[in-house]
Amino acid sequence: MLAYLIRRLIAVVIMVLVVLLATFTVFYMLPKWAGQDIAVLFAGKATGAEQVEGIRTKLGLGDPLFVQFWEFVKGIPMGREFANGNDVSQCPAPCFGYSFVTEVPVWETLKDALPVTGALAAGACVLWLAAGVATGVVSALKRGTIWDRGAMTVALGGVSLPIFFTGMVAMGIFVHSLGWVQITDNLSTDDPVGVWFETLLLPWIVLALLNAAMYARLTRATMLEVLGEDYIRTARAKGLGERVVITRHALRSAMTPILTVFGLDIGVLLGGAVLTESTFNLPGLGLAAVQAISSKDLPVILGVTLFAALAIAVANLVVDLLYAVIDPRVRLG
Repeated sequence: MLAYLIRRLIAVVIMVLVVLLATFTVFYMLPKWAGQDIAVLFAGKATGAEQVEGIRTKLGLGDPLFVQFWEFVKGIPMGREFANGNDVSQCPAPCFGYSFVTEVPVWETLKDALPVTGALAAGACVLWLAAGVATGVVSALKRGTIWDRGAMTVALGGVSLPIFFTGMVAMGIFVHSLGWVQITDNLSTDDPVGVWFETLLLPWIVLALLNAAMYARLTRATMLEVLGEDYIRTARAKGLGERVVITRHALRSAMTPILTVFGLDIGVLLGGAVLTESTFNLPGLGLAAVQAISSKDLPVILGVTLFAALAIAVANLVVDLLYAVIDPRVRLG
């Protein structure tokens, strides 16, 4: 297991470096291909040529691309210093550069947005995993009944409806018409838990509705396949209770593909739930990415992209390790 963990960690590091190289090259080469000067994007069009040149020197934009890339990579674990004569700015680790718009370190923007995205991901994951798996298991056990058909019809509707539509409908009904829920635009860590819960309750439900529907259909299909296996019939023939057969044997085997999908979903959510945060105006990583794209804030876009890649890589690493806990066949392999 230790050797496997080391190999997976090395693979994660290599993948993150490849993503880092690709995104850095794209974000810093595309403006040049489009005829734009990154120093002008940072300084603004009203800035004089002397100020633009000073910014180019301070940010190292005149250096070869491989030198810029090395300085960027080195700055993430060690921090970085941007200097132009006496004009020196310290960027503490982890340094992803400075925002073109706010002129503050990108990590500060990510750090402020991460609690909202983390809370949104955690709450929604608990809801959709519990509701989706439970619905799928019951539908598989009651195959062909009214419950099965009704649950799968609702699941099909949940998969078909996009988040921005259900989010706007939910806000129109529960926030504006009925006034049952109050949503705070600027959540902060100083707000009490009750404010966080009330603000995130509706986004949790809307996000969970879409994903629970997919998990219900996946769980049902997997459970139906597992329930037809020989070892399930053997367990029942040995006189094991139906609850033990379902929970300890059938569901445990069915969790492997569910974990695979869950690892991807949680990684994407931690990287920024763009549609959900934009619909409910939640100040998370997704909304930060949208605002950065609209304002051409390349360092923030790059920082969010790298954080999303790292979140997906780590989530899949955790899922790979959980395989050995869920399925003994993986340990034997």
